[in-house]
Amino acid sequence: MSMQWLLAKAPGFHELPEADRAAIFSFTFLWSLFESQVMGNFARADLIYTKADEWHEAGTLDADQYAPELAYFRQHYFANGTFTHHFPHLNLRPADQPLVESVLDGSNNDPRDRLLTVMIIVWRFRNNLFHGEKWAYLLRDQLSNFTHANAVLMRLLERHGQLAA
Repeated sequence: MSMQWLLAKAPGFHELPEADRAAIFSFTFLWSLFESQVMGNFARADLIYTKADEWHEAGTLDADQYAPELAYFRQHYFANGTFTHHFPHLNLRPADQPLVESVLDGSNNDPRDRLLTVMIIVWRFRNNLFHGEKWAYLLRDQLSNFTHANAVLMRLLERHGQLAA
């Protein structure tokens, strides 16, 4: 019922390929599970930083596990020596921008900062989706973004969530 309503009423939704819709739907459930099991039912930037610091101190960071997603984000947001037209659409907080820029442009390869950048980008996808920013372009061309974000969330859940127990 809700799918039929979205197809009929949500601008551009009927034009999205099924794979795009599935990736976005999966993201909503994965994010909810991540927020519950990893972030103590509340995710915000300062708490994401705290988690990355805790994992770094505990030796459980494993930033290299997220190398494929970081490579995708670097290519998507920084190409040919400059930030792409996609980068401003992350709507980063001013406090996060220097860290994310330094990791994406390759000048900062610290493991904690690499994982933190991946997590901040996924958090921005969440905010931009749930607060309506992604509807500005009718959710088009988001399959790769959400596919990579979903991979990050599943790996974080397996490594740091209650699923790991």
